[in-house]
Amino acid sequence: MMRKILATLLPALVLALPLMACSEGPGERAGRSLDRAGENIRDTIDPPKGPGERLGRSIDRTL
Repeated sequence: MMRKILATLLPALVLALPLMACSEGPGERAGRSLDRAGENIRDTIDPPKGPGERLGRSIDRTL
């Protein structure tokens, strides 16, 4: 009996997980905001020293 229940629920859970990950919640937005604030502070304290480092940091932010 338990195997039948697991056999039914497991595929449903596997299919539902990607749908749950699609929405962006307030926690994720707040985390992204904190990350950007930290990057801005880092750039203020330790500015990029050359064009290569500047480009690398901008690529990091984009990705």
